[in-house]
Amino acid sequence: MFDLDRFIEDCYAALDEKTPDRAAQEVVARAVADPGALMSALGEPQKAGVSTLHRSDRLTVLNLVWGPEMHLMPHNHNMWASIGIYTGAELNTFWRRSPDGLQQLGGKEMGEKEAVWLGETAIHSVTNPLSRLTGALHVYGGDFFAPGRSEWDDETLREAPYDSEKLVRLFEESNTRLDELKAAGAL
Repeated sequence: MFDLDRFIEDCYAALDEKTPDRAAQEVVARAVADPGALMSALGEPQKAGVSTLHRSDRLTVLNLVWGPEMHLMPHNHNMWASIGIYTGAELNTFWRRSPDGLQQLGGKEMGEKEAVWLGETAIHSVTNPLSRLTGALHVYGGDFFAPGRSEWDDETLREAPYDSEKLVRLFEESNTRLDELKAAGAL
């Protein structure tokens, strides 16, 4: 059985480990290993969005639900992250800064019960490759909502300050698409 309070305690314990990002990944991996228990505790995803489960200067825990075929532009976190998928799939494309601008490195598709960690300098874009919702548990080694993050335009790869209002619009658009798919009987 997934217990959110215990999970947060385990994440804080991971912060004191020699490699907190890897220790947090193990905590996340244990949680997503039983998707049913996680969904019983958090609820089965009904719409795209970000739910803050815990936030402090040292740790942020999010329940992030990607809408059908939703795409999020390249962005950074400026802190390590551990991400686990409990339903659906997530395609991550990794990037790095170069003298010529942003350069694509490769990618990783994650499915149910998988967890990965991202270092504090990681830049990635995210796509839900499915025509249904994807649920992911995200743990960050700091305040995810603190200013100072960047995003890059999908086409020009020009860097700009992270736009949280744009993110809200992306989730709203994704929920509109979800409603359309449901109305068409595609889900």
